[in-house]
Amino acid sequence: MVRMIDGGPHLLLSASFPHFSSSKCLPASRPRWPRLLNLNILPGASNLLIRMEESRGTIRQRHMNATATATATATATATADADASLELMGIKSNLDRNSFSNLSMLGMAFSIVNTWCAIGTTVNASLPSGGPSSAVWGIVIAGIFNLCCGVSLAEFLSAYPTAGGQYHWAAVASWKSTRRAISYITGWINLAAWVCLAAANCLLVSGIVMSYAELMYPAFQQKPWQRFLLYIAVDVMALSYNLLANRYLSHLNKYNMFFTLAGFVISIVTILACAAPNFQSAHAFSVTAYDSTIHMIEEMPNPTRQGPKLIIYAIVMAVITGFGYIAAVLAVIHDVPSAISASQPLLEIYYQATQNKAGSICLMLFPLLSFVLCAIDDMATSARIAYALARDGGMPFNRHFEHISPNFGVPVAGLFWCFTWDIVLGLIFLGSNNAFNAIISAAVVCFTITYAIPPGINMLRGRRMLPENRSFKLPSTIGYICNAAGVAWALLTTVLFVWPTINPTNAVNMNYCVVAFGVIIVIAGSNWIMGAHRSYRPPALELIHNHRTVLVGVDELTEKATNTETKQHDQIQVD
Repeated sequence: MVRMIDGGPHLLLSASFPHFSSSKCLPASRPRWPRLLNLNILPGASNLLIRMEESRGTIRQRHMNATATATATATATATADADASLELMGIKSNLDRNSFSNLSMLGMAFSIVNTWCAIGTTVNASLPSGGPSSAVWGIVIAGIFNLCCGVSLAEFLSAYPTAGGQYHWAAVASWKSTRRAISYITGWINLAAWVCLAAANCLLVSGIVMSYAELMYPAFQQKPWQRFLLYIAVDVMALSYNLLANRYLSHLNKYNMFFTLAGFVISIVTILACAAPNFQSAHAFSVTAYDSTIHMIEEMPNPTRQGPKLIIYAIVMAVITGFGYIAAVLAVIHDVPSAISASQPLLEIYYQATQNKAGSICLMLFPLLSFVLCAIDDMATSARIAYALARDGGMPFNRHFEHISPNFGVPVAGLFWCFTWDIVLGLIFLGSNNAFNAIISAAVVCFTITYAIPPGINMLRGRRMLPENRSFKLPSTIGYICNAAGVAWALLTTVLFVWPTINPTNAVNMNYCVVAFGVIIVIAGSNWIMGAHRSYRPPALELIHNHRTVLVGVDELTEKATNTETKQHDQIQVD
């Protein structure tokens, strides 16, 4: 029975059990149930219990609604703060703030970094340079240093969430006299890095397809023009998707992340199972391009808090998958010279492990499709950088590059800019087999340089160029260590990737990375001379430190300083 005792409902148990008295009352909220129980509920009590249950459900629903409302309010507030930061920098974004969710942005960052796919398809470059040990532990070392670069950039992103990314931050951190020059060249180097990365992915796809033909038909000899046509086809595919299906890009990124992770697991399990127990003892620096989140940041909500996390997550995921994958791949190699000399080393390694051509081709579908999707993301990112540069007057024909098409919802001129330069880079490949390594090396060098410039300048200026109230802040000592490690890593990789790999060097075996980097500087310098030196106006902010940190525009700061000096002068005259 149910009785009201002490203001609450209780169950009156009527049963003949040794440990229950005939009238023992227990709270309804936590009854002690015996093995056999007879409950006689009084008329009307059932309605009371139903009303109580409905009341609990209403309270839970209200709590859930309140939690959702609070989350939405916090997100809206953070988004408003991010938009306010852009306005303070003199930036008005025409991009859709809600184009990408956190998951889709993480998918984009992880898929572009794509360490395990990149390592496998370029393992013939790392093995001759230092053997299996360098290939395995190089990932760990690269991961640690790139994580230092990543957290350094995350600090800037939490304060200034702009699509310009590194070049905007270089402008904010630099000295007034060098602000325009440093930010301008940083922006152009970063743009070139993404164009080169898009070209590299197109080349990787074309190389995988050609290696299929070589595996199935050993007498087949691929021609440069055949690979070039495949290269063009992938480039056209990337351009078409960005123009015609941009609204689905966020969904594509989610798919690509799960597809890449699934391919990682399936590939490792398959090659280890097929090669067992004949494993080999495993007595490249390929963790880069994680700044895609930065350049797409104006298209996601709550960027100041979620953006830094996504950068760190992408790097950690890339290092874990890359380390596990290269260790597994090196364990199943039986003929290292054949893998090194093959046009596509990963396909050769898969065939050595499985001894099955069809199975090897199926496993290569994972990096093949992943690189196609990466080419789409690379082009999208490069278009956003060109858009941001044009918005600040740093591109030729700025009016066209900063225009967001109402029909496509993207900066169309930036997409065609990347597409055109990728075609030019493909033509270079027709004339030299070393063009592929030069393009890859140039992309890595450009990325690492832009990762080091803003944190390096901030470190030289006592780490005082970021607001104290940013959402992501490293402790002072750790911040200095990470900033210094990022700069050191940029210097090391720049030297390594431009250094000749063969001695003596001639026109055939020369490392053309330095030539590619020089061409980038020449193009950027020519654009500066032809008009950017007049039109380029990067964001300029100063920090005022008092009881709290606030951002003040340069003009406003100058006006305040002038007013302060005038007041002090008047006060002196009065005295």
